[in-house]
Amino acid sequence: MPTIKTVETLVVQLPTRREHKWAGLTEVIGRYVLVKVTDSDGRVGWGEAPALKDWGGEFGRYFGESAIIVKSVIDTYLAPTITGIELGNIAELHTRMDAVIRGYPYAKAAVEFAVYDVTGRWLDVPVHVLLGGKSRDRVPVTHSIGLISIDEARTEAAKLAAEGIKTIKIKIGVDPERDVAMVHAVREAAGNAMELCVDANEGYKSAGEAVQIIRRFEDCRIKYVEQPVMGIERISDVARRIDAPVMADESAWNAHDAIQIINQGQVQIVSIYTTKAGGLYKAMEVGAVCRAAGLLCNVNGSIETGVGNLANVQLAAASPAVTLSCVIPVSVPAEAQSGQIGGIYYKDDLLVAPMKFEDGAIVVPDGPGMGIDVDIKKIEKYQIAI
Repeated sequence: MPTIKTVETLVVQLPTRREHKWAGLTEVIGRYVLVKVTDSDGRVGWGEAPALKDWGGEFGRYFGESAIIVKSVIDTYLAPTITGIELGNIAELHTRMDAVIRGYPYAKAAVEFAVYDVTGRWLDVPVHVLLGGKSRDRVPVTHSIGLISIDEARTEAAKLAAEGIKTIKIKIGVDPERDVAMVHAVREAAGNAMELCVDANEGYKSAGEAVQIIRRFEDCRIKYVEQPVMGIERISDVARRIDAPVMADESAWNAHDAIQIINQGQVQIVSIYTTKAGGLYKAMEVGAVCRAAGLLCNVNGSIETGVGNLANVQLAAASPAVTLSCVIPVSVPAEAQSGQIGGIYYKDDLLVAPMKFEDGAIVVPDGPGMGIDVDIKKIEKYQIAI
């Protein structure tokens, strides 16, 4: 039985297609930690932590993990404790990681992705088989419009509609007047067939303020309102008072959070991350809890590079709870890009081949491990020192 032999970390920075920000974010996307796991037979698996210091749970319940923090946690604590674990023993992997250091789910997720990847390559099966099999062959993509100007958003929305994107998420939560004007402008530019969602990233000061603002653009047919305020009780208060469903994101990190959301009885949608829960193994637990309670789910993330985004796609393929369009990138290396912007956040990527994108959805890759090989030369090109 092959075992984990070495765990290495490095940091990359991908060039962005355009600025992409949301309420509370103060750093650039794409500066993330990669993890390389080598097994005792020489096979290699890759993982990623899309670490952001500004991203954390409500009221300090969870906290930001910058690239330097993630790298230090993995190098100092996680790597030494998981050496020697048999491939495929994900339960022991998490037991050891949780025993050696509390918290740091992004660091643990990155390690776990790499272990899943190398395990799949050993067994010659895709990771979704290791998670229980495919619930779907395609993952519909929701394109996220960040905190850009209204004119830029209008142009982007029209192009997205022409490309076949079926759902757009609009970042709001910074200025009420701007938010209302933005939603109406995107609706007009994208057309009536486009589904629209909004995400305030906890940006509104109170449930009452959020309700007042949301009511001013509810006539734009909003599919859901994501995390309008901070706090499970507060987003539940908003959900009681508006017609559109409310999605929990910052409030929903793990299965325990999902239980608290369910007990409030108001929030109808939970956004599952491969990372917030601490990896695919625990993200599947979140999905199982939500499905048992009848909550809808999607897969969301922090605009990963292709390495981490493959984990997003594998989770969305495997989890029966994930029935909504997913806010994940379409990972495409520079040489395969041809002007498409739907799901494209970077000018280049770290995969040897692009994700297959058809009719607004990513076709789930069936290659071994995470499904598509990483491009070592691209990793070397974009590696940075921290």
